[in-house]
This record gives sequence, structure tokens and C-alpha cells, in this order.
Amino acid sequence: MRYRTIADTGIEVSEVGFGVWTLASGWWGEYTDEQAITLLRQAFDRGVTFFDTADTYGNGRGETIMAQAFPGADRDEITIASKFGYDWQSTAGERRAGHQEAPHRLDIPFLEQALEGSLRRLGTDRLDLWQLHNVRMEHLQRDEVWTFLDKVKQAGKVRSIGVALGPAIGWLDEGIYSLTELPVDIVHMIYNALELDPGRALIEVARREHKSLLVRVPHSSGMLEGNYDTNTTFAEHDHRRHRPQAWLTNGVKKIEQLDFLTNGTRRTLAQAALRYVLHDPSVVSALPNIYDLKQMEEFIGASDVPGLSDDDMRRVAELFESNYGLPREVEQAVAR
Repeated sequence: MRYRTIADTGIEVSEVGFGVWTLASGWWGEYTDEQAITLLRQAFDRGVTFFDTADTYGNGRGETIMAQAFPGADRDEITIASKFGYDWQSTAGERRAGHQEAPHRLDIPFLEQALEGSLRRLGTDRLDLWQLHNVRMEHLQRDEVWTFLDKVKQAGKVRSIGVALGPAIGWLDEGIYSLTELPVDIVHMIYNALELDPGRALIEVARREHKSLLVRVPHSSGMLEGNYDTNTTFAEHDHRRHRPQAWLTNGVKKIEQLDFLTNGTRRTLAQAALRYVLHDPSVVSALPNIYDLKQMEEFIGASDVPGLSDDDMRRVAELFESNYGLPREVEQAVAR
């Protein structure tokens, strides 16, 4: 495993991290606590030190399973990121239609409770990274929020601050504003070899501003793992079931055109997809969706294979611009 450092913080992260959302949300399958803890420990044993969760994942479960997987003795060996901003507790027990978001809330008493709640569930006295979760521009422009975040940072309860863009792909304006106008250390975005925008624009800004980026969904909801065909079906509660059929049909045709990323190399397609998002050093970690040991080992192995060339990156961009010679799909906003 190779490691990178969040700009100007001294905080080290494994370049392949672990997004706990996969284990806690139920959107990628159901995991018992024992199964989830086992996968987290297996990742740690193989060099993964960066774990990204949120208070809203599984209504706190994404944090409590972290505490069980990594008791106090391991705390200094891992880097923990969590997120805040959703008032999920007021709607706990309610079933929201589809992937509808919980309401946002950012008043200071709520933020104080959110931070203390995350620290308690995680069993720790500090967060290495605390991220505003899928907030809108109006939230980013609240001065009192940044005053509070500076206060908890000075108190040592939070080591760095980030903005996680979403829930679906997009949010270019929020990303640029965060990188250029706010005291954030990192912006967390969706970016992959099939979905270049707005990620490539944010990479340019981050490079210019000497800021860092995190990438989630580096495999485009699994498409870039190379295991789908046109007959692939997803379980009832799997979020990919809600995507249009054209996403699957055209996606399979697209990845057939990416064989140059693996031919004559030691890389699998899934590993090439990770090397793609890690090509620019502004991206300090990629957070693939890890759901079994075999897949985990393949992803972690991406840290040991050759990187992509500038020519590889150019060819991917050219295919994206032409939509791989396929009709443009109607994008459906699906939380990821």
C-alpha cells in the first residue's frame, strides 16, 4: 500500500481507502456487524488505514461498527473521516421514498450534538477529518458554521475539515467555492473513468489552490470492475436497481473500449480504474465500494501496479467526449 498526505495537514491516508457506507447503509447488500467488522479488520491487515464514514450511515451504525473494529489500542494506526449535516435522528424509523435525503440542519446546537454523537459512537476523542455532508451553496455561505468548525479544530476534536459533494454526481459550483473561498482541507467528490465531469475541473482547481481531494465511486457504481453484462440484475434493495437500463447496456459497451488500460499490463480493469482517479497527486485517496475479501484484495493490489500514462488519460478523455460513440443517456440522479 502507498500513502499520501492531505495538503498542509500532516494527515496521512492510504491511497486506497474504505468507504463504510457500503457496509452500513444496506444499499449494497446486508451485512451483520460481525461480517462488517471482519471486512474492516481484513482491510487494515492489508495496509488500508483510511476509513470514511458518516453519522447518517445506517443511522449511526457506520460509526459504531468502526468502534468495534478498531478499539482504542488501534486508534493511532488509522485515519477516521466522518460527516455531518443531515438531521437523520429526527426522521429515524421513517421510510423515505426511494433515495430521498433526510433534511439538512446546521444550527450550532445541532452541530455540537452531531460532533459529540460521532465521537461517542466512534469511541474516540477526535476525528481526523470531519466533512459537511452533501450540503448546498446556502449552507457553505453560513459564517457561523465556519466559526464553529474553527473552534472545534482549535480544541483538537477535529484535525481537518472537508466538504463532501453530492448525493449524486455534480455540484461544480459548490466544489469550486469550497476550494477557493473556504478554509477546507479537502473536497470529496464522485469521479471515475466513465464520469469525468465535474471531477476533472475540480482537480484543476485543487492543483492551483494546493488543496486535496477524495474520490468516491471510482468504479462508477461497479461498472468499472468489469463484472457486468447486459443480463446483470441487482437485488431489490441495491441502489443500482434504480438506474435506467441504458446505464447498464451502454456501460458494458463503454468498458469494452477501455481494454487498452489492461492489455499488456499487470492491471485488471478495476485496478486501472483506481489508478485513473489517483493519477493526479491532488487526489489523496480513492474510496471504492468494498463488499467481499476477494474484491478487496484486488482493489488494494491497485497500489502495487503501474500507473496510467498521460496517453492513457488522454484516450479516456477522448472516449468520454464522444460518449464512446453511443447515444447520450438521460442521467438519473441516484445517490452514491
